Amino acid sequence: MTATSAPVEAVPGLTFDRAGAVLTARLDAAGGNLMTMDMCDVLAAVLTNPPEGVHVLVLAAAGDQFCMGRERTAATPDDLPEEVRRLVAVNEALASTTLVTVARVQGDAAGFGVGLAALCDVAVATRGARLTFPEVRINLAPALVLAWLPHMVGRREAFWLTASGAPVSGDDAVRIGLLNEVVDDTDALDSAITNKVEALLAGEHRVHNEIRSMLRSVESLSERQSYELARDRLVLGSLRRLHGAGR
Repeated sequence: MTATSAPVEAVPGLTFDRAGAVLTARLDAAGGNLMTMDMCDVLAAVLTNPPEGVHVLVLAAAGDQFCMGRERTAATPDDLPEEVRRLVAVNEALASTTLVTVARVQGDAAGFGVGLAALCDVAVATRGARLTFPEVRINLAPALVLAWLPHMVGRREAFWLTASGAPVSGDDAVRIGLLNEVVDDTDALDSAITNKVEALLAGEHRVHNEIRSMLRSVESLSERQSYELARDRLVLGSLRRLHGAGR
């Protein structure tokens, strides 16, 4: 792929590299790639308003760890609401972005870092990676994690993972739905990410947006409502396909 367009503006700890329709966001910060508030703001902004022509965003990281959480910078109780707003903005941007997101998890992740990987559309990790929710160790219920985790892994798994802080192996993370796939090492990880990105680029960006939109919609619907929405979306999609074929 040939690099195009001006690079997205970086901040300390987060850089971007574009190659055609693929934008790679790379975490490279001290202390296990902890997300700073500036990193959160920039990542949320790129996801919300991506560069024209970008189809896939790969979230990767430097070093031996993927992301061990986020910095806690609020100095007073008055600072907390703004800090939480900026964290929530990242998760909401991952859910609503028009990009297809792929996480390359080369090492351990914790707390907010697990969320970054799990909330991507596709996530692949090395088999030795361990995922944890350690907030219980500092006497904190991980409320932001609990906003999405039960929908992904079920109530019982969500309770155990957050109440115990027990690490999840790569294979178990696939089993419960936090990851799509694990591979043996970083070489195999690079190959797996390349293959998945190429498969995604073979599809239409519009169709991927429709799939992501449908998945978001049915999460809060009953089965009957889901089928009603599916019926309407299928009719609309088929009409678009027929119209395109007739040109």
